[in-house]
Amino acid sequence: MRGIRIVHEDDDVIVLEKAAGLLVQETRHGGEYTVEGALSDYVRKGQARSRKRVYLVHRLDRETSGVMMVAKTPEAEDYFRTHWNEVTEKTYLARVVGKMETPEGVYESHLAEDPDGYRVRSVANPNKGKAARTEWSVEAESGGTTLVRVALKSGRKNQIRVHFAEAGHPVVGDEKYRGPRASRLCLHAWRLAFIHPHTGRKLFFETERPAFAQPRAERRSDDSGSAR
Repeated sequence: MRGIRIVHEDDDVIVLEKAAGLLVQETRHGGEYTVEGALSDYVRKGQARSRKRVYLVHRLDRETSGVMMVAKTPEAEDYFRTHWNEVTEKTYLARVVGKMETPEGVYESHLAEDPDGYRVRSVANPNKGKAARTEWSVEAESGGTTLVRVALKSGRKNQIRVHFAEAGHPVVGDEKYRGPRASRLCLHAWRLAFIHPHTGRKLFFETERPAFAQPRAERRSDDSGSAR
């Protein structure tokens, strides 16, 4: 499947790595190749009349690469949608503009979509947005940018991109939120862990770092000597 690499599959879930540029959810108009459509075709195994499909329990932005998971049954979908923040852990890598003021921090706000649904922003009135919490720590600094590790404690649309842009550190390649132009959006879903809906076991998955997230030959923020 183009842009999709399956890393785990069982009766309840499929864990995959998605390429940057691939849309996750099918649109109302249809016709575009998506993770949802490709995996639904995959589970039908060529049987056109099959009612099998996959169920999206979270999403990645089109230009974000990395690990994600879909449910294969309505029961698994309900489990994750009901308990998502309690049973999952998501870690991202992002390259952002500038030097962070502290080695680690937290961005919290209520996020709301603009009327056209294209952009997301923080709003002062909590009744007009959804709570979002983004925890981050610095991995390395180089060339006027910083590589950060990000843990999401909620899963709002464009959450990482909005929080860092509003803090004055937009993600490199994120022109939508005032980031500098680059060959790609420098945001990658690096790790995903979750408690399995059937076995109760905690499963952990980690992808390879893309080129923008390689900390080699960079100067770490706490390194006053030679670069590592």
